[in-house]
Amino acid sequence: MARVNENFLKLKAGYLFPEISRRVSAYTDAEPEKAKKLIRCGIGDVTEPLPLAARSAMKEGVDELGARESFRGYGPEQGYEFLRKAIAENSYHGLGIEAGEIFVSDGSKCDTGNILDIFGDGLKIAITDPVYPVYVDTNVMAGNTGEANEAGQFDGLVYLPCTAENDFTPALPSEPVDLIYLCYPNNPTGTVATKEELQCWVDYARENDAVILYDSAYEAYLQDPELPRSIYEIEGAKECAIEFRSFSKNGGFTGTRCAFIVVPKALTGATESGERIALHGLWARRHSTKFNGVSYPVQRAAEALYSVEGKMQIKKLVEHYMGNAALLKAACEKCHLTVYGGEHSPYVWVKCPEGVDSWGMFDKMLQDAQVVVTPGAGFGAAGEGYFRISAFNTRENVEEVCLRIAQVFG
Repeated sequence: MARVNENFLKLKAGYLFPEISRRVSAYTDAEPEKAKKLIRCGIGDVTEPLPLAARSAMKEGVDELGARESFRGYGPEQGYEFLRKAIAENSYHGLGIEAGEIFVSDGSKCDTGNILDIFGDGLKIAITDPVYPVYVDTNVMAGNTGEANEAGQFDGLVYLPCTAENDFTPALPSEPVDLIYLCYPNNPTGTVATKEELQCWVDYARENDAVILYDSAYEAYLQDPELPRSIYEIEGAKECAIEFRSFSKNGGFTGTRCAFIVVPKALTGATESGERIALHGLWARRHSTKFNGVSYPVQRAAEALYSVEGKMQIKKLVEHYMGNAALLKAACEKCHLTVYGGEHSPYVWVKCPEGVDSWGMFDKMLQDAQVVVTPGAGFGAAGEGYFRISAFNTRENVEEVCLRIAQVFG
């Protein structure tokens, strides 16, 4: 008998974004004329063209594959040396991260889920709430949790509430934990962490022999140069942290697919008997066994983002989306809505009006404004009462959304 992984059955509802798609499809079927005006500000997908530097490099890479003397078949699973070196020299300049500690992948979403393969069972796992749903769902699928309660929180996870009362900044766990998920700039709240705050997390992890899983996918949106872009700017982080980064949000690679994960060679975990094992070697084995690498033209395109032209083009993309965020934030505030985020992040986190829950707000925006947002409850129990608006859109669409927000709440 082919038995199923019954942990999947604990996921009572659909993954957040497919559920949004289902509701939008139902609305489209019921209101086909109104649906023609739909503007999607839910999922964090980019809209602007790939930077020219990336497109040109990709085309050159494709042309190389068209000649026998420059053709490439299977590439190194960990990523081509030219890209790993470019990442180390640019994203981690002066931080002591080597090219060999960088693994190129097809997305941080995949990496944050796949990383669980190298960790054992029965670990205590701390997760901020609200949080990117992949962190929770992949732990459920891996059997690291019990059942969910009525609020949607799973037994076995240590939830760290992020609320307006604590400025959406989680407190350190009140008990020892083994894995800690952190995301800055934060998705969905848009908050950031200072070096001093991250130092507290690193110190906690080292004291408790824990590993920090640090998602830095939105680091390009930080506007203050004093704010850390990498966990490895913090003393001691190479002994306790794994970092995830992506080219999706800075270079527009959501459809092109390229990211990377950093696993320092100094980082270790323990066997049941207490033997220390380097996590770098475990991830190298997992990555090489289950992944065949990102295509050569795509890696050439990613490398080109580190060129002078590529950096300038990324800067323009970030300015475009942050300009959108500023417009959305101002539109909501003009309607006397309480707004967070939108300053170092392409997401605006908005408190629902009194008496409306987050899915109710989703329905209201869909039906009254033909705008798709993301309900805060989809990010966790502490997200109830909020909704997220994505700034990833054209300027024309964002300006129209601002007008519709004024019509609904003005």
